[in-house]
Order: sequence, then structure tokens, then C-alpha cells
Amino acid sequence: MARAIITGGAGFLGSHLSDRLLAEGYDVVAVDNLITGNTDNIAHLASNPHFQFIEQDIIQPYTVDGPVDAIYHFASPASPVDYLELPLETLLVGSVGTHNTLELAKAKGARFLVASTSEVYGDPTVHPQTEEYWGNVNPNGTRAVYDEAKRYAEAVTFAYRRLYNLDAKIVRIFNTYGPRMRVKDGRVVPAFISQALRGEPLTVFGSGTQTRSFCFVSDLIDGIYKLSVSDQSGPINVGNPTERTMIQFAHEILKATGSKSEITYLPLPTADDPKQRNPDITKARTLLGWEPKVSLEEGLGSTIEYFRTKLD
Repeated sequence: MARAIITGGAGFLGSHLSDRLLAEGYDVVAVDNLITGNTDNIAHLASNPHFQFIEQDIIQPYTVDGPVDAIYHFASPASPVDYLELPLETLLVGSVGTHNTLELAKAKGARFLVASTSEVYGDPTVHPQTEEYWGNVNPNGTRAVYDEAKRYAEAVTFAYRRLYNLDAKIVRIFNTYGPRMRVKDGRVVPAFISQALRGEPLTVFGSGTQTRSFCFVSDLIDGIYKLSVSDQSGPINVGNPTERTMIQFAHEILKATGSKSEITYLPLPTADDPKQRNPDITKARTLLGWEPKVSLEEGLGSTIEYFRTKLD
């Protein structure tokens, strides 16, 4: 039986990845310091003999006993609320934490996949964003602690690939939503859904004409898994290419929840908030045979039900 480590394994994406790898027949070791992760996300796996949880801060050098076949590096604060409150932790997990995890992969002879992000494109001047685009990142802005940490994580991953012939891969993740997101995550999906369910005004930042593309979590995890077992190294974009403005998305949330909430407008929290975000997934389609399948209506249905239980 293959054995995999997932850093950030108690987080939103890490916990769903744990489910997928267990379903594929892996033994899974989830490593998380719980700074933004939550053991509630993996509570349903506690009795599974093929699952193990280790509370560990990967900014410190660490190891895991026994053989390891694959390492999925997902540890990082991932929402603006988190990385603005935890700027140094975000920088360190993307740099030192990635280095420590690559060292573990090298020592174990394991293949390695790092979760990068569409944020490496910054406030893009190329649309949609292809993997060849180098990005438009403000290195001194408040978002830079996350953007530059991920850009560094990509650079050090490929340095290990070139120096040590490590089987290392990069996935660039675009906006993803689904059950197990935190109510106070700060990102638009949990914010809009929780506001709508509470009957509060939906807060749209800026003009509301900025765009995002939303991928349901099961689709995203499928793309990540296909990349991890392929002969491709990436970087490869994984996300849903259907683009929506924030105003359009707010109205879709109101329709899906049946809420009578109004929409209010607030100033943008940071000057370098991306104005548009949309993945070119040509490589994922042609090299991995992957594309998203879950409609927004279907994905929002299960996500809204999850939030109803949390808010109740």
C-alpha cells in the first residue's frame, strides 16, 4: 500500500485530499500545526486504520517514521484574513516549510507536489492566465506575504528537481469552494453564504466588477490527484474557467439561498486586489485529461447546506 504525507492535512483542501487518497488505497499521514486547520475536518477519519494525524509545525525540521511514497505540501494560511494576521508565519511556511518538506521528500525518495496558487499571477495583465505568464505581483503590498511565499515555493521546488532529480510537481490552484470552509474564512464564498443565511447585507468590495472563477472542491482534488500520478511536472493551472463578476456571484448566492438580503458596497481592503482572475486550463485538459464537472448550482447546494449546519 502506498503511503502519502499531506502537510496542512487538517485544512479545507488537505482534508478533502486525505479523503481522496484514502479512497485510492493510500495510507495517509496528515501533518498540521492547526494554526488555520481544524481537527473537525478530519474527525470522520479518526477511526480509519489507514489514517494518522500528527500535530507539527513544519517551519521546524521534521520527519515521519517509515517509508513515504508521496508528499503533498498544502500547509499555508490561504485567505487574506489569515495571511494579513499571520504575515511572518505565511512567509516562513512558504519558504522554510517548503524547504523542510522538500528535504523530507529527498530523504524518503518520495514524489513531491506543492500547492501553489493563482496569486502568483498577482493583479494580472494577461487574461485568462496561462502558466507561461510571469505575473504582476506587488512585492511590497500587504498581499505579498502570500504571493511571494508561493512564488518562492515554486522556485525552490524546481531547484530541488534540477539539483537532485526529485520528482517534484507544481499545481496552481484557483478559487475553490465547498464544505469544510470556515465561516469566518474571509473569502467571498463563505462570506456571502453566511451573510445571506443570516439575512445580513452581502458586502461587495470595490465596484463589484472584479471577476473570479469558482471551482468545486471535488473537481479541484481530482485535478490535483491526476497531476500527482502523471508524468507532468507543471506548473499546471487547476480551476474552473467560468468567470463571474462579484455582483453576478452575489445575486447567484441570493438565489441559491432564497435570501432577501441586500447588497452593500465597501472600499477594497487592499490596493492590489486582483481585478480579474480566470485560469487557462488548456494544459490540464490536454495533459491530464481533466476539466471541472460540477456545476455552480450543484456545488453551491452542498456548500450552503454545510454552512446551514455550522450556523445552526
